[in-house]
Amino acid sequence: MDFERPIVTVDIVLLTLLDGALHAGLVRRDKAPALGAWTLPGGWVHTDQDQDADEAAARILRDKAGLVSPYLEQLRTFSGMHRDARGWSLSVSYYAVVPAPVGEPSGGRFRWAPVDGLRSLPFDHAQILRTAVERVRSKTLYSSLPVHLMPAQFTLGELQRTYEQVLGAVLDKRGFRRRIEELDVIEEVPGAFTSGGSHRPAQLYRKKAHAPALKTAPSNLPVS
Repeated sequence: MDFERPIVTVDIVLLTLLDGALHAGLVRRDKAPALGAWTLPGGWVHTDQDQDADEAAARILRDKAGLVSPYLEQLRTFSGMHRDARGWSLSVSYYAVVPAPVGEPSGGRFRWAPVDGLRSLPFDHAQILRTAVERVRSKTLYSSLPVHLMPAQFTLGELQRTYEQVLGAVLDKRGFRRRIEELDVIEEVPGAFTSGGSHRPAQLYRKKAHAPALKTAPSNLPVS
C-alpha cells in the first residue's frame, strides 16, 4: 500500500542572553524555499544516523550553529498544509539555551538576533520562536533553567540578573536566594571571589557537576 509522505523536519529555537536581552540563533538558508532568508536552525532526520528526534536536534545544532547546548528539550509539534510551500509538513520543534558566546560567529551563515525584534520569519518559525520564549520564561519562574545561561563561574547577583533579564521583571533578593538554595544546583567555588572594583569581593559559584539538567520548585517566584 502506498502512503502519502509529509515533509518532516526538526527545528530548534536556540537562545542566549546578549546585552541583557534574549537572543535567538538564526541560520541563512542556502536553498529554496526562502533562499537566503534567516530562519531557525533546522533540518531533516537522518534515519541512518539519528536514533531519535532528540539526537537529530543535537546534531543539527552542532552542524548549523557549531554549538552543544547544556539543555535541549522538545517543545511541541507544528504541522499543516500551508506552513511550507513544498507541501504538507510537520516540524518537531525544540528549544535550547547556551551561555553567552565569546566573539562573533564566523562564516556569515549564523547570527544572533534579539527575540523581541523578530516579528516575521519564513515558514511558521516566528510562531515556533514565540512559543519557545513563552516556555522559557514560564520555566524560569519555577526552575533552574537559567543556570544554563551562565558562564563557568558567576556570582549570585549575576545569576539573579540573568533570571530578571529572561523574565523582564525584578525579583526580591531574599526570595530569589531562598529559591536557589532549594533548587540546590550550584555550589561555591572554594576560595574564588570577584576582584577589583569598589564593592566587597563576592563569592563565585558554579553548576554542580552531577546536578540534574533541570530542577523545579512547587511554586513560582514572585515578580514585580
